[in-house]
Amino acid sequence: MREEIQKVIDNVGKVIIGKEGITRKLLAAILADGHVLLEDVPGTGKTKLAKSLAASLGIRMGRIQFTPDMLPADITGLHVYSREKERFELKKGPVFTNILLADEINRATPRTQAGLLECMEEKQVTIDGETLKLEKPFFVIATQNPVETAGTFPLPEAQTDRFMMKLSMGFPDRDEETAILQAYSQKDPLEELQAVMTKEELLSLKEEAARVYVHPLVAGYLADIAGATRKREKVIAGVSPRGTLALMRAAKALACMEGRGFVIPDDVKELAPDVLAHRLIFSFGNSRQEDALRLMEEILAQVPVPVEDFER
Repeated sequence: MREEIQKVIDNVGKVIIGKEGITRKLLAAILADGHVLLEDVPGTGKTKLAKSLAASLGIRMGRIQFTPDMLPADITGLHVYSREKERFELKKGPVFTNILLADEINRATPRTQAGLLECMEEKQVTIDGETLKLEKPFFVIATQNPVETAGTFPLPEAQTDRFMMKLSMGFPDRDEETAILQAYSQKDPLEELQAVMTKEELLSLKEEAARVYVHPLVAGYLADIAGATRKREKVIAGVSPRGTLALMRAAKALACMEGRGFVIPDDVKELAPDVLAHRLIFSFGNSRQEDALRLMEEILAQVPVPVEDFER
């Protein structure tokens, strides 16, 4: 692991105990220019994770608490008339930030959920016909509660497909929970968290990740995995080319984080379940994430892994 990446992971680990793997994948998503959907029960640290990540990277963070009565303008912003200046002025919404925490996104109506689509895909916002570019980096961490369904609007496939990864933090084990109790016994460690990376360094890493080499055999391996998801009997819609591209970008980011200038099959295998599982649509209706993850593990075990000098 590169030293600067390890510093960020260790720094976030002062606040979020025992979830270094999740932090590592979040960083891969940021470097790959993607977004992440966190599905977990309340109280597992999703908000603190986003705050500690932003603090460690030295970038701004915005938060939206989604509710059923929220409108798209509450996300993007709107023009407000100023009596003093006798003109309309743009009041920017919380989307104008670097890391956006979309908390309980499935509580918003589909119209409001769709308000994030342009922001996530195009990295821009259109307000009253005026298009504004979002500041780089722009990274969305959306959360949803998988247990409570009353008063929620399930994310449509078109929206979940916009997320590069779907992750779950899960509950801590006994040792981790004991460490949490000790770390928070006197004060919140988030209050003293300092940045260990600058925004400029992060953007430089993003550019470096984009230049990582993908050998034709690795590209073929990616295509074979995607193709296998489309041939399963119970899957009516497998991974689209957008999903395959997302997996390639994520694998390139992970290789960059590991200090390599080329992707190896292990990069692909590590991230494939998180990048592809939530994109699968089963014939028996809405499946659990566990079913999709299990299917991805079966596919990864069956698709032949290429063996080559992938640096060339």
